[in-house]
Amino acid sequence: MKIGVIMGGISSEREVSLSSGREILKYINFNGYEGVEIVLDSKMDIYEKIQGIDFALLALHGKYGEDGTIQSILDSLEVPYSGCGMVSSAVCMDKDLTKCVLRSKGLLTADWFIVRSLEDLEESSVKALGYPVVVKPNRGGSSVATFICHNFSEVVHGVKEGLLVDAEVMVEEFVQGDEITVPILDGEALPTLIIKPLKGGFFDYQSKYEEGGAEEVIIEYEEPLKQVLIEMALKTFKVLKCDVYARVDFIVREGIPYILEINTLPGMTKTSLFPKSAKGIGLSYQGLLEKIIEASLRLRSDKRS
Repeated sequence: MKIGVIMGGISSEREVSLSSGREILKYINFNGYEGVEIVLDSKMDIYEKIQGIDFALLALHGKYGEDGTIQSILDSLEVPYSGCGMVSSAVCMDKDLTKCVLRSKGLLTADWFIVRSLEDLEESSVKALGYPVVVKPNRGGSSVATFICHNFSEVVHGVKEGLLVDAEVMVEEFVQGDEITVPILDGEALPTLIIKPLKGGFFDYQSKYEEGGAEEVIIEYEEPLKQVLIEMALKTFKVLKCDVYARVDFIVREGIPYILEINTLPGMTKTSLFPKSAKGIGLSYQGLLEKIIEASLRLRSDKRS
């Protein structure tokens, strides 16, 4: 089976995507799989470069990769691919939509509002959330253009920066606490990881991708919090109609978990969060790739039959 590992793309997370894709290629040639590098440099590349592949393993992040666009193209071309489908990818990429769905299903997430221009921004609305607040692009990833703001002038700056990369910016209540993540694989929760940034005040781009930027270790919370986290992660995965695998990020404040967001194409370098969690149950990096491929093929085969 010829597997095209699709990476690169046109988003601000291109370099992260290339790292994920090239790490996958080191381990993909097993059980009759033949890995092929497919680097996207433009929107139109996908049509030419996927010719002759049997399966697309997506290592894309951000715009045109994680937002349902590539998924819809692959659906129309009847090329099976890894992970979530078009609808869940599009909804989960939109933080505002994601939080609206979560709230409608009784899942706890921090208060927020959306602005589309500086004229939309009202100081009274920010004060109602209470300082500090988080300002970030609504459809961004990897904490690009994300700021923790302690006064209105900082919020204005954050919104200006966010509008350079997205048409909408989220202003969100800042929840101080443990930052953790619960990966979901084929309907099962993997071990919970706690993230401790060593550079910067939160898990920003520098902490995520620079060597020594953060420490991520498996954590075992006591009951009932442990079970609450798993149930919230699985419910989030289900209500957002995710498939195969995704990662649900939380902040735990004084024993109460708040859902931050869900990542439908989490980073897949060998030291990324998802492989680290899988290793906690004895699942190797190669074994994780195999499970993702098998579950994705099964899902897409069932949908076509």
